[in-house]
Amino acid sequence: MLNKYARAFFTRVLTPFASFLIRRGVSPDTVTLIGTAGVMAGALVFYPRGELFWGTIVITLFVFSDLVDGNMARQLGRSSRWGAFLDSTLDRVADGAIFGGFALWYAGNGDDNVLCAVSIFCLASGQVVSYTKARGESIGLPVAVNGLVERAERLVVSLVAAGLAGLHKFGVPGIQYLLPVALWLVAVGSLVTLIQRVVTVRRESAEAEAAAEETARQEASRQGAQGQETRGSEAAK
Repeated sequence: MLNKYARAFFTRVLTPFASFLIRRGVSPDTVTLIGTAGVMAGALVFYPRGELFWGTIVITLFVFSDLVDGNMARQLGRSSRWGAFLDSTLDRVADGAIFGGFALWYAGNGDDNVLCAVSIFCLASGQVVSYTKARGESIGLPVAVNGLVERAERLVVSLVAAGLAGLHKFGVPGIQYLLPVALWLVAVGSLVTLIQRVVTVRRESAEAEAAAEETARQEASRQGAQGQETRGSEAAK
């Protein structure tokens, strides 16, 4: 839902900025690299120190580069396999930095080993969820399912909760519990999504193999029929 509606909205909003960067000679790859570096800095510098609010502000400023670089590529007519590969790869790096930052906080001054483990699970499951779709597509399957929690949902839920939880340092009571709740939700949602994609790949794989076997049987039957016709023709001669 977020990919369908929010991405379209922010793409329209950010189009003028993308055009401005193009006029200044900035390449889409440069925006991708700078955006990833900014997200990593916000996550790994601020989050481990418990600066959840300011870390989220920094990350939010850079995370929209994921929309800007694609917008620039479309305007330039330069959509390429390399650009798609770089963007997807660095998305995984940025996601790892965000949940790694949460894990470092809870392993340190956050002093909660359970939430540290949940953060690590969110990190790992997010990577595997993306891998299942990419791997399924690489072996020729459509993987016709998105699942409950995709990257957009993981980021929005986690970053909004982290930013609000950071307001606890400004005197807002009780709000620090939002981040633990969000991490549990992302962990459960990622697990459900992973199961959905694995089940889908299993079903599509079985269907593809059955279709291939049926095609092979039909081809063998056709060749057998042709052979009989040939032998019959030779006998008639």
